[in-house]
Amino acid sequence: MKLKLLGMLLAMFCMQNAFSQTKTIKGTVSDAKGLPLPGVSLVVVGTSNGASTDFDGNYSLQNVNVGAQITVSYIGMLTQTITVGSENTVNITLEESVESLETIVVVGYGAQSRATVTGAVSTVKSEDIAALPVTNAESALQGRAPGLTVVNTGVPGSNPLVLIRGLGTFGNNTPLFVIDGVIVGNLSGISPNDIENVSVLKDASTTAIYGARGSNGVVLVTTKSGKIGKGQLSFNSYAGFQTNTERYDTMNTIQYLQHAANLGVFPNRPLSTYRINTNYQDEIFRTGIMQNYDVNYSAGTEKSTQFFSGGYMKQDGIIINTGFERYSFRANSSFNIGKLKVGESMSIAFGKQNPELQGGGRTLITHAIKAAPYLPVYNPNNEGGFQGPSSSADGQDAENPVRIQTHATSVNKTLGIIGNIYAELELMKGLNFKSQVGLDYFTFDSNTFTPSFNDDSVEGSTTHAQNFASYNRNHSQGQTIIFTNSLTYNTTIAEIHNIEILALAEKNDRKSNNFGGGARNLITNELVQFGPTNQSIGSSSNETKRLGYLGRLNYNYDNKYILSASIRRDASSRFGANNRWGTFPSASLGWNVSKEKFLESTNISNLKVRASYGITGNDNIGDYLYNATLTGGFEYPIGEGNGPGVTANGGSNPDLKWEETTMLNIGLDLGINNQQFTASLEYYRNQSDDLLLSLPAPLSNGINAGNITANVGSVETNGFELALGFNDNEGDFTWSANLNLGTSTNNVLSLGTLESFEGAAMKDGKGNISRTVVGESLFHFYGLVSDGIYQNQAEVDAVFTANPGQTTVQPGDVRYLDLNNDGDITSEDRTILADPYPDFTYGLNLSANYKNFDLNCYITGIQGIDIYNTNKYDLEAGANRLFNGSPILLDSWTPSNPSTTQPRVPGAPQNHNVSDRYVEDGSFTRLKNISIGYTFTDGIFDNYFSKLRLYASGQNLITITDYTGLDPEIGQGNQEFGIDRGNYPQPKSVILGLQVSF
Repeated sequence: MKLKLLGMLLAMFCMQNAFSQTKTIKGTVSDAKGLPLPGVSLVVVGTSNGASTDFDGNYSLQNVNVGAQITVSYIGMLTQTITVGSENTVNITLEESVESLETIVVVGYGAQSRATVTGAVSTVKSEDIAALPVTNAESALQGRAPGLTVVNTGVPGSNPLVLIRGLGTFGNNTPLFVIDGVIVGNLSGISPNDIENVSVLKDASTTAIYGARGSNGVVLVTTKSGKIGKGQLSFNSYAGFQTNTERYDTMNTIQYLQHAANLGVFPNRPLSTYRINTNYQDEIFRTGIMQNYDVNYSAGTEKSTQFFSGGYMKQDGIIINTGFERYSFRANSSFNIGKLKVGESMSIAFGKQNPELQGGGRTLITHAIKAAPYLPVYNPNNEGGFQGPSSSADGQDAENPVRIQTHATSVNKTLGIIGNIYAELELMKGLNFKSQVGLDYFTFDSNTFTPSFNDDSVEGSTTHAQNFASYNRNHSQGQTIIFTNSLTYNTTIAEIHNIEILALAEKNDRKSNNFGGGARNLITNELVQFGPTNQSIGSSSNETKRLGYLGRLNYNYDNKYILSASIRRDASSRFGANNRWGTFPSASLGWNVSKEKFLESTNISNLKVRASYGITGNDNIGDYLYNATLTGGFEYPIGEGNGPGVTANGGSNPDLKWEETTMLNIGLDLGINNQQFTASLEYYRNQSDDLLLSLPAPLSNGINAGNITANVGSVETNGFELALGFNDNEGDFTWSANLNLGTSTNNVLSLGTLESFEGAAMKDGKGNISRTVVGESLFHFYGLVSDGIYQNQAEVDAVFTANPGQTTVQPGDVRYLDLNNDGDITSEDRTILADPYPDFTYGLNLSANYKNFDLNCYITGIQGIDIYNTNKYDLEAGANRLFNGSPILLDSWTPSNPSTTQPRVPGAPQNHNVSDRYVEDGSFTRLKNISIGYTFTDGIFDNYFSKLRLYASGQNLITITDYTGLDPEIGQGNQEFGIDRGNYPQPKSVILGLQVSF
C-alpha cells in the first residue's frame, strides 16, 4: 500500500513538472506549395506572448508551456490552432482560405465580404497610397479606381480636385470623406502612411445610407490599427528632389524689341539695358528638396491592440518660396473587456504652407511669360531692391514675379484634430449596441506681410509701387461633433439564411468662426503688425445642424442570392422650414452565379451579377440660403444727415430643399482560375434633380443681390467603368497587372426659367469662356469658330455683307465663321467649342518581384479632354498692348508674309475674342510612378530586422501629350474646369527610400 501511494505521488510530481515546463518552439510556416510565408502571426492563446515569421518563413516562440495552444494566422489563409507537444521544432502549412476570394470590404457603418457586396465599391490598398511622395492622400488615389477622377496640382500642401463619376450639380461636386467613421472636409488632416485602406463608394446602395450627403459619392478611409502578435516597430523614410523642365517659348530681348517696333513702340531705356536677357521662368522655377520620416509601433493581444505613429514631412515647391511642412501624430487602440469592446482613434496634424502669391489677380507664370526680357530681376537702387516696368513700352501690367513671391512673407498654418471614441456591447448573441462620438476640429491662420516697394527706376514714376507696409491676417476655427448610436443584429438561420439588420441614429453639429483684418503702415517696414491707417476688420460665424435615422437590411441565401435595402431620413438646418426633412431609400440585388452547381467543375472562381437603385441627397451648399440675410454699407437720410443702414441681401425661400440624385447601377464581377484573372464591369445612370440655382428677382423686391436661390435645375450623368486584373504568383518571378477605365458624360436637362448662364470669363473683359445651357454638358467652352486669316479685302467683304463699309477688320485679321448668316461677326455667332470632360480616364499598375527585387510601374492617363489655354492667348494673341510673348508673333501676317495661322499685329479687337484658337487637346499618358526596391534577407540582417528594404522611385518622369502648356493636368472648381490660367505645374521627382521593421 505504501509503495502504491509512493508511486502515485511520484507520477503526479512528474506530470506537474511536465505541464509546468516551458520551452522555445521553432519552425517554418509555408503555404500548400511549400513557399515560405513572411509576416505570419503566432500567438499563445490567452497570453500576449507572440511572434511573427521572418522573410524566409522562420519563427521562434519562447516561454511556451507544453500543452499550450498557438493561433497561427495570415491574410488569405485559414487560421490554425496547434497544441504544443514534446517537439521543439514545429513546421506549419497553411491552407488558402476560401474567404480570400471574399475579401472584407469596408462600407458605410460596417464591413462586408466582397462576395456579398451588391454595390459599386472600389478599394485602394495602403501600399498603393504610400507609394507616392504626396502631401495629401487624395493625390495618391489618382488612377487607382475606375470612376474616380483626381486632378492634382503642383502646389505643395494643396488639395486636389476629386470627383466620383463626374459632375452632377452646378454647385459643389466634392465627395463625402469619412475617416474612421468621422465625416471630414478632405484628407489633408492625416498622414498618408497612417491609412490602412480606402473604399470608394459610387452607387445608391452604398451611398444612400449617408442620406443628404451621399450624392457626390463617398470616400471611406480606415486607418491602421494594432495587430495581434509581438510588438513591431517600423521606420519609413525617403528623401529626394523635384523639378520642372518645361518652359514656354518666349522672346529674348532682341526679338522683343523687334516685336515692339512692329507695334510702333520704342522703349526709352539706356543701351546697356538691352544687353540684359532675363528669362523670368527660369527665375521663378527651382529644384526643390523633399523629405519624409515616419515611425510607428504596433502590438496586440486577444484583449487589446495598440498603434502609435509619428511623422514629419517637408516639401520645397518648384516655384521659389513655396513649400509645405507637416508634423503628424496618431494613436489607435482597442480593448476587449468581456462582452464590451472600447476603443479610440485620434490624430493631430500641424501644417505650415508657403503659398504661391499673385499680383493683380494673375499667377506668377502669367507675369513671367509677359515680362519684358531686358528688365533685370533686381535693382538695389529701387525701394525693395527689385526692377519692374516703367511704361507701356515695358509691358506695363506684367509685374516682377520674383518680387511678388519673395518680397512678401505669406504663411498659412493649420491644426487638425480628427478622432473618435467608441464602445460596443454584445447585448445577446448576434445583437450589438455601439455608441461613438467623433470630432473633426481645425484652425487656419493666414498671415501676409508686404513691405513697401517701388519697382520703377524712373524718377517720379510709380508703375508698380507701394509706399506703405501692408499686413493682412485671417483666422478660422471650426469643429464638427458627430454622435452615432447603432444596433446591429447578425444571425444565420438553418445555415443558409444570413441576415444583418442595422438601426442607427446620428446627430451632426458643425460650428465655425472666421475673423479677418488688414491695415497699412506708412512709417516703417519693421513691425509685422496692424498699422494705424486703412484699418479694416470683419468676422462671421456659421452653424449647421443635422439629424438622421437609418435602417438597413442585408440578406443572402447561402451567399448565393443577395438582397440589400436601406432607408435614411435626414433633417438639415440648411433648408427651409417647409422642406427640412428628406427621405433617401435604396435597394440592391446580387446573384453569385459561380456558386451554382452548373459552374462547380469550371475554372470560373467568381461570377456575380448585381444591380442597385436608390436616391441620395446633397446639402453641400451655403448656410442660411433659405433666409433673407442682411447686408450693410448703405446710408439712409435721417433728419438733415445720413445714417448707416442695412438692407435685404437675398430673398427668402422657405421651400428650399435637398438636391436629390436618383442612381441606377448594373454590375458584373468575374474571376477565373482562382482569381488569377479578374474583371469588373459597371454601367451607371444618375439623374440629379431640384438643383439649386440663383434666379433673378424683380428690382421691385428690393433685394440687393438681385436673386433668389431655388430648386430648379436637373442634370443627367452616365457612363461605364471597367477593371481588369491578372496575378501570377508562382515561382521566383511573380507579377501582376491591374487596369481600370472609366467614362462619364453629363447633360443638362433643366435650368428652370433660365435659358442659360455664363461661366468663367477672360481676365481682360474679352468675354466668357464657359457656358451652361439645356441639352448640353455643364460648363462647356463657348465662343467663335476661326476659319484661317483674311488674305485680302475681298475675303473680308465677303463676310461683312451687312456692314460693307467697316474698316476695323482688315486683311491679316482672324476670319470667324458667320454661323447665323447675318453678314456680320457678333456674339450671336458663338457656339459650343468643346467641353472639359474626358472621353475616358485610365490607370495601369504593373508589379513584378524576382526573389528579393521588386519593381512597380504606375501609369495614369486621360483621353479626349479639351483645355482652354489662356497662356496661349497671352503668348500668341498679339494684343494691341506690348507684352512679351511667343516668337511666333514675329511671323505675324503682313502683306509680304501672308501667314495663314498668325494674325497681324496690332490687329482688330475681334482677334482677341474667346474662340477655338485657344482650345487644345489635353489628352495625356503619364508615368506617374516607377520604383525598384531590394529587400535584404541575409542572416546577418535577420538577427536585427524583421524587414529591411531600400528603394528608389521617380514620379511624373514621362508625360506623353500634344498639349502645349506646362502641364495637361488642369483642375479647378466647376466653372473653371479645364481652364489653364498659368497653373502651378506638377513636378518631376526622384527619391530614395528606406523601410525598416524591428
